[in-house]
Amino acid sequence: MSERIIHPMARVADLLGLLLTLHNSFGGVSDIYKVEEELEVDLDDFMPIVYAAAAMGFVTVGNGVISITDKGLEFLKGNIEKRKELLRESLTGVEPFKTAVELKSFTVKQLQDELERKGFPDYSGPGGEYDLEIILTEWGVYSKLLRKEGTFTGWSKLKGFVSDRNFTYDFSYY
Repeated sequence: MSERIIHPMARVADLLGLLLTLHNSFGGVSDIYKVEEELEVDLDDFMPIVYAAAAMGFVTVGNGVISITDKGLEFLKGNIEKRKELLRESLTGVEPFKTAVELKSFTVKQLQDELERKGFPDYSGPGGEYDLEIILTEWGVYSKLLRKEGTFTGWSKLKGFVSDRNFTYDFSYY
């Protein structure tokens, strides 16, 4: 897993949970394994958000210690619009958003192909296109970095999100 990419398992809610726990339960700095235990998650589920938070500058990690940064504190103390602004600014330096900004307008498949060409295999393989679409929506659209245009075919109770995969994501200057 690359440390400069938002892993498919990382979620915005996980970022908030990590920062809140680190700040409220540990005073902003702790052994990384203690935070993992406090959150009651498996290390494999925990590390993707740790890497994402570090890549975006919300925490620092070194020698088994995780510390909240001033930017992380600003995120915690901010209202929803401030949080979206901080996310938006932070995402442009990490994949897949860095490449999305470069492409400006793309389909999920085009972005996936470009990431693979650049040597980021995190979204390749079975389910990679779906994972990429979820990350683009959860982080990019939520933060107003990206907007989603295209057709939506609906929801399926058994299969989850169903799409014709013809969405086009455009970089937006909100």
